[in-house]
Amino acid sequence: MLKPGDLFDLGKTEHAALFEGCEFAWEALKNIEAFLKARLRPALHNHCEGVAYIGEKVFIGEGTLVEDGAMIKGPAIIGRNCQIRHNAYIRDQVIIGDGCVIGNSCEIKNSLIFNEAAVPHFNYVGDSILGWKAHLGAGVKISNVKLVPGTVRVQFEGKEFDTGLRKFGALLGDEAEIGCNAVLNPGTIIGRRSVIYPNTNWRGVLGANKVVKNKGVQEIVENRD
Repeated sequence: MLKPGDLFDLGKTEHAALFEGCEFAWEALKNIEAFLKARLRPALHNHCEGVAYIGEKVFIGEGTLVEDGAMIKGPAIIGRNCQIRHNAYIRDQVIIGDGCVIGNSCEIKNSLIFNEAAVPHFNYVGDSILGWKAHLGAGVKISNVKLVPGTVRVQFEGKEFDTGLRKFGALLGDEAEIGCNAVLNPGTIIGRRSVIYPNTNWRGVLGANKVVKNKGVQEIVENRD
């Protein structure tokens, strides 16, 4: 559950080299900055609808649409046939694969997004890795900083792993589904094809092919007006 191959099909990204030498999948987050410095060759093959800001250290592949109001600061690599929708905010150290959706009012920083993943509506993704076809429902937030000082630690099978990272959001395995308005706390790891129900506040490691249900109690009363 903690190794790159446990969570991700590395054939579903052109940037698998990020994981070279990584025992744990989160270690790739430390490699993004150097990876971009070594491999980024700025070029814009996209088309725009309206006016967008695109920084000097940005590569965008063919067939990608960048909509009005988007800001792509860079350094960033964005793949082919993506949709970067209205008012998306792509900050520094971001790698986005082919066929991805980055939606309206979404913010992304220091993250890797595998091919065909979707971050479509009002999402925050910081210091995270989203696997192939991972999907965030509207309003999902990935928290990447603890409220108390110290590095993010991961608890798994009775052991504690210090990631050494002050900022670490989540690892979402291939085809993971996160329901609307869920919050994923720092150090979250979600296995392949697992589902988090809407409005869930989740912390920790979830295995593959699991479903987390939010069974909040609801009360029905008479309308006396």
